[in-house]
Formats: sequence, structure tokens, C-alpha cells
Amino acid sequence: MGAIIVFGVILLLVLAVVLSSIKVVNTGYLYVVERFGQFHRVLEPGLHFIVPFVDFVRKRISTKQQILDVEPQSVITKDNVKILVDNVIFYKVLNARDAVYNIESFQSGIVYSATTNMRNILGNMSLDEILSGRDAINQELLSIIDEVTDAYGIKILSVEIKNIVPPAEIQQAMEKQMKAERDKRAMILQAEGLRQSQIEKAEGEKQAKILSAEAEKQANIRRSEGLKESQLLEAEGKAKAIEQIARAESEAIRKVNQAIIESGTNETVIALKQVEALKEMANNPANKLILPNETLSSLGSIAAIGEMLKGNK
Repeated sequence: MGAIIVFGVILLLVLAVVLSSIKVVNTGYLYVVERFGQFHRVLEPGLHFIVPFVDFVRKRISTKQQILDVEPQSVITKDNVKILVDNVIFYKVLNARDAVYNIESFQSGIVYSATTNMRNILGNMSLDEILSGRDAINQELLSIIDEVTDAYGIKILSVEIKNIVPPAEIQQAMEKQMKAERDKRAMILQAEGLRQSQIEKAEGEKQAKILSAEAEKQANIRRSEGLKESQLLEAEGKAKAIEQIARAESEAIRKVNQAIIESGTNETVIALKQVEALKEMANNPANKLILPNETLSSLGSIAAIGEMLKGNK
């Protein structure tokens, strides 16, 4: 019975030793292994076996991107303003051996390097330059800290300033300045809006006057054309009336002549009567005489008769 117990204990010890020799490294991590107190190797992600009681896992290192939040630091600027500045550092371990053996705590080394260099950089700048030059400060800090941490096997990915807190009185002055700037912009925008409104109003009035003048012009043209057309129609009507009157009188004279001829009256007398009738018609300024060819021939005969009468005398 005792032998069985001893065997069981030995079996458990062997099993424990075997299990302790098996190391499973998860993705995103590295194991630094020492043998008899000296660096031996770095275990990559996967299944590994080590020698029990000989090999020892010195440290488990994460190779993922990590964030280090630096506590706010008091900094005096070039123009003697005391401000509080805090920043965030993004980094990644590239060499696990250097991160373990070249520095006691690489995170403390990053923080110390960030705070000392931040004081040096901001101490040579005025408050206005600091407030307006965050990107330049971040880049300069990144370059300096990355160069320092190369010895630790650390890669600095980014340095970002989170907050810059000036003294209360300066904050109040800045708030007043910002309020004044906002008021100024509001007044400028209001004035610009008023000016634009006046311009648009003037432009609208201008267009209205142009349209009104154009409409008046078109109306005058149409009135002139209407008056012209009316006068033309009136003149044509008068001309047609005069023409019809003359034709009627001519027709009347022709009928009278025809009646005289048919009655056997002397042609000389008829011609003289025609001349008298024409004279009466010509005396009326409203009459327009249109003489047919026959009338002109009659007038020629009358002239001949007159010559004959003169000869007889």
C-alpha cells in the first residue's frame, strides 16, 4: 500500500515537471528565457519545450501597439508663463531582449525621456507658439524620444499632446479674446449680409426700372404704329371717297352729254357747258377731278372752235 502511494507521488512529480517544460506562447507576445541566469533565447508565438529547473522564463513581453499616458507636467514657457501639459505616447516593442536587459523599465524610460525633452522644447517657445504649433511639437518630440528608445528595442509610433492648460488669468484673457473675435466675426458677417442685401435690392430696382422703361418703349412704339395705321386708313378712306365722288360726277357728266347728243343739241354748246361744269367742279377744294380721254379730246375741239370764232370776227 505504501509503495503504491510513493509511486503515485513520483508519477505526479514527473507529470508536473513535464507540464512545466511545455510553454505555449500566444500571438502578440514573446517570452524571454534565461538558462542558469543568463539570456538563452526568445520564444516566438507557438508551442515550445524548455528544460525544467534549468530554463526560466524571465519576462513576458507584448509586441502589440501600446499606449502610455504621461501625467501632466508643469512647464515654464519662454515668456515666463507656467502651464500644465500632458501627452500620450504610442509605442511598440521590436526587440524583446533589449527591452528586458538594456533598461530596468522601458516604460519608465519612455516617460522620463518624454517629460525632460518636452520641458526643453516648450521652454524655448512662447505660449502663443505652443498653442499654435502642436503638430510641430509632436513631431519634434517623436523624433527625439524615438532616437533615445532605440537602445531599448522600442519603436515610438506617435506622440500626441492632449491638453495645454495655462493659468486661470490667461484662460480668462483668452476667453475674452475669443469672445471678442467671435463678436467681430458676427459683426462682419452681419455687415456683409446687409451689404449683399442692399446690393441685391439695388439690382432688383435697377432691373425693375429697365423692364419698366422697356415696357414703356414698346407701348410708345405700339401707340405710334397704331396712330400711323389709323392715319393711313383714314387717308385711304378719304382718297377712296374722293375717287368715288369724282367717278360719280364724271358718270353724271357723261350721262348728261349722252342725253344732249341724243336730243340733237349743237356740239359746240355741249362743249361749252362741259367746260362750265368742270369749272364749277374745280372751284370746290374738296373735289378731285379725273378727266377721261374723251373729255380731253372735247377740250381740244373747244380750243379749235374758239380759234374759228376769232377768225370770223
